[in-house]
Amino acid sequence: MKFDGNLAWKQASSSLATNRELLLALAGVFFLLPSLAFALFLPQPEPNPGASPDQLMGAMQAYYLSVFPYMLITALTQATGTLAVLTLFTDRTRPTVGQAIKLGLGGLLSYLAAQLLLGLGLGVAGSILLGVGALTGSQVLVGLIIVALLVGVLYVAVKTSLVAPIVAVERERNPVSALRRSWRLTRGNSVRVALFYLLFLAAFGLVFIVVMTLIGIVLALVASGSTATTIAAVVSSAVGAVMTLYFVAILAAVHRQLAGPSAERASAPFE
Repeated sequence: MKFDGNLAWKQASSSLATNRELLLALAGVFFLLPSLAFALFLPQPEPNPGASPDQLMGAMQAYYLSVFPYMLITALTQATGTLAVLTLFTDRTRPTVGQAIKLGLGGLLSYLAAQLLLGLGLGVAGSILLGVGALTGSQVLVGLIIVALLVGVLYVAVKTSLVAPIVAVERERNPVSALRRSWRLTRGNSVRVALFYLLFLAAFGLVFIVVMTLIGIVLALVASGSTATTIAAVVSSAVGAVMTLYFVAILAAVHRQLAGPSAERASAPFE
């Protein structure tokens, strides 16, 4: 079947509207609070004036190494929230919120394993291709390989974008099978799905920029220092949480449409 982006958007919006209060609460716990805590307590260091590019790179590497454990905790929390919300959206057994969170935790290792396998495969393939290009000594060839790799990564990302709903909704616990299932579901619709994702990201990216620009102007007039930083972090995290929630709803709608009638009514209210 041909993917219908308009239908997927309507289904995603309907699901969010029907269950708005509970979903916003879940988004606050799993998406907003982790990113807000990270922004407030682990902010990126300000670059030193006059620092060389090597010094700036070294400072950034040191920062990310120091905060990596917290980044990992944040990623695990948000991944669990994603799987739990997907379960609530589409699981035909109508689980309670507590059951959905438990199911999300149950699928977490499978989801992470699939992502690790995917990242490892892309990393190995990219390293081999770049190594071959470097051996030729041709900068043009290396540049073309980099462009081809970027296109390939985007293509693979679209083809495997349904791993999360497959793990959460279909209860697939084999990471390799989940990757294969996502690849099959998107077959023949890769371009349509990619354009749908692109439109969503572009629209919400524009909204994010406009909101943060307006907030920045207002804060410059009425606040300063730590107060302005805190307010900006709260607004940024809130907008990011809403965007994440919408994208999870979109993943559920895309999966429901491509998986066929086996998916339950996504807009049905849950407990």
